[in-house]
Amino acid sequence: MTENGGGGKMKEIGPVQLLAIGFGPAAKFEGRVMDELSKLENQKTIRILDLLFVHKDAETGDLLALDYQGEELGAILGALLGFEFEGEIQPAGSTEGEQLESHAFGLSLREIEAMAVSLEPGSSAGFLLVEHLWARDLKRAIRQTGGVPLGEGFLTPEAVAEVAAELIALSEILEELEAEEAATGA
Repeated sequence: MTENGGGGKMKEIGPVQLLAIGFGPAAKFEGRVMDELSKLENQKTIRILDLLFVHKDAETGDLLALDYQGEELGAILGALLGFEFEGEIQPAGSTEGEQLESHAFGLSLREIEAMAVSLEPGSSAGFLLVEHLWARDLKRAIRQTGGVPLGEGFLTPEAVAEVAAELIALSEILEELEAEEAATGA
């Protein structure tokens, strides 16, 4: 995937991931999540491409876009979730009602919209679109080798439990190797 970097040049973009995090009515928004995201962005691990908070009204069930993220953010995710914002510009090369239902890998528009619709009344969700800067070169190498993603995702606690002993042993070995390398200056 590339993005237009201005001046007609196309710039490579790393893998892009959508994270949707649900929050119940009692959630305490104290800035901890935003602080961690800022830290990851400052470390050049990720780049926040877009961020949108939504809330499902407890009485009407309407899905409302909240403006916690500021004026610059929310348009891309809002469009994916079906929101129409005032002054929103239709992306170049797309037409009203255009929907691509086929995809080789990732989330479809229908799946993204279903996440928002599935919220319980009174609850909220944060939708975060991030570019994984750390994986740009890896993505390029995989593509140049002819590889294509078959799947991705975080392991559930149950899946981790199945291999926990092996993961702990591997982690201990890697820590020992790193300590030896640090001690020898390698």
